[in-house]
Amino acid sequence: MEALHCISCGKGVIGENFVRFKCPRCQKEDIIRCSVCRKNSKIYVCKKCGFEGP
Repeated sequence: MEALHCISCGKGVIGENFVRFKCPRCQKEDIIRCSVCRKNSKIYVCKKCGFEGP
């Protein structure tokens, strides 16, 4: 099983409150965000298409 990390801060998210969803633009890359980055609306960038989101 692969380790999951927040795309914004790089922190491991196993056992933590986090969200995982497909990139809104390309639908190819999984976006994983920890609760802290979600709460603080930190920017994330899709590695496949470059989409930036809050």
